[in-house]
Parts: sequence; C-alpha cells; structure tokens
Amino acid sequence: MNKIIIPKLKHADSDNFFLLAGPCVVEGKENLLEIAGHLSQLCHELKIPLVLKASYKKANRSKLNSFTGIGNEKALEILALAGEQFGLPTVTDIHTEQEASLAAKYVDVLQIPAFLCRQTDLLLAAGETGKWVNIKKGQFVSAYSMKFAVEKVKQTGNNNIMLTERGTTFGYHDLIVDYRNIPDMQKHEVPVVLDVTHSLQQPNQESGVTGGRPDLIPTIAAAGIAAGVNGLFIETHPDPKNAKSDGANMLSLNLMEPLLKKLLKIHQAMI
Repeated sequence: MNKIIIPKLKHADSDNFFLLAGPCVVEGKENLLEIAGHLSQLCHELKIPLVLKASYKKANRSKLNSFTGIGNEKALEILALAGEQFGLPTVTDIHTEQEASLAAKYVDVLQIPAFLCRQTDLLLAAGETGKWVNIKKGQFVSAYSMKFAVEKVKQTGNNNIMLTERGTTFGYHDLIVDYRNIPDMQKHEVPVVLDVTHSLQQPNQESGVTGGRPDLIPTIAAAGIAAGVNGLFIETHPDPKNAKSDGANMLSLNLMEPLLKKLLKIHQAMI
C-alpha cells in the first residue's frame, strides 16, 4: 500500500516516503528546469522517490486577472521536457474530462483538485487514461467518503490511485489538518499523501490573493511522517515572494534539503 510503481520513478524500493514536489505552476522553462534539477539531485542523494509536480493551468483563482498559465500545451511540453531531462515522472492537475486525455499525453500522474474530488465524469476520464490518479480530499469531505472517489476510478479498471490530505475548512480563512485522515484513508488500500503546503493556505483573503503560513511547513510535514503518511506533497520555488501563484505558502527551494533530512530522521525512527 505504501509503494507507488511509476515508470522512471527512482528509489521506489527504498523504505523512505515518496515526494511530489515542484512549483505551483509552470512559469517558464528556465524556472522549472532549475527546480527540477535541484530536487532530482537532492532526492537521488537521499534515496527519496520523487515525482516532479507543476500545474500547467491554474483554473481555481480568486481574481479574474490572477495568473493562470503560459498556455496549456506549452506548459505541458516544458513539464514533459523537465521530466525527460532529469529522468523523473511528472504530475499535474486536471479540471475537466477533456483535460484528462490532453495531460495524459505528457505526464505520468493526473491530479484531481480537492474542490473536484466528487466530480464523477472527471474521475472516470482520469481513470480511463490508465495513468496514476492522485485524488485530493476535498476540504469539505470526510476520509470515509473518499472511498467513493476511489471506487469511481477503480470502475474503469485502473487501480493506480493515491489519496491526498490537504486540510479541512475551518472558518473562512484557515484550514486544519486532521491527522486521523491519514490512517483512515489508508483503509481504502491506497497510498496516502499529505499536501503540506496547501494545508497551510489561508484562502479567501479580502485582497483576492491567498495567504499562507510557510513557517509551519516543517511542523505539518513532521507530524505527517509521524502519523505514518506514505508520501508528501510540497510546492517549492527559488523565490516564493515573486512566484506567480501560491507564493505565500510555498517552501523556498534552498530550505528543501534541511527539511528532508529532518523528515528522514523522523521516518527512520518510526519504522
């Protein structure tokens, strides 16, 4: 249940947690290659299985004029290039049934955003591609109810499924991580991921720009490892303050190494 077998995934046989990491969105070729190269070398040294993450399109934005992407196919081509150059599997979000078939041409894992985790047609379309499907638990959904999302994908004959905890809505501007959701979702017999950075979002700000608590990234991640999560999801950027999306809750790229080393120590103590 804790293993993911994806083409190009390195160190899949290690006893370490796996990692989905990268920038929130594809901003450009140079930026993504810098991040991918840093993460690839670091995770190879630490023997952490790495899936490179970047959204090719940000469909869920507060303001109409928020950055959404550089163009769907252009961004997907850059993400695929980064994966090929560093020998990494890749993951990206999809939002419609049509996007499932488009993104599947370029990436190894299709991710269902939390707000869309109950969309039957989207789940079926993702499952039918045969790719791994990472379903984020809605901020309004129980761990138990996620079994229905798993069953929808399995109906297509695709058993390559993982679930992601990313916090539960608590009031208007905050999220709370209920760590009971990790073992409860593992009961659905799929790997479970903790989305560390999105769990620290502070959405629905009056400015129309999502806030966050990146100072708590080490705390949330460490608690997830202690709770027995199979994988971590961490968005990272060389310069979060100037990132084009979700900069308020991304981890600075230079902080990834000390964080992962700390988390590995916790993980080793737990096994």
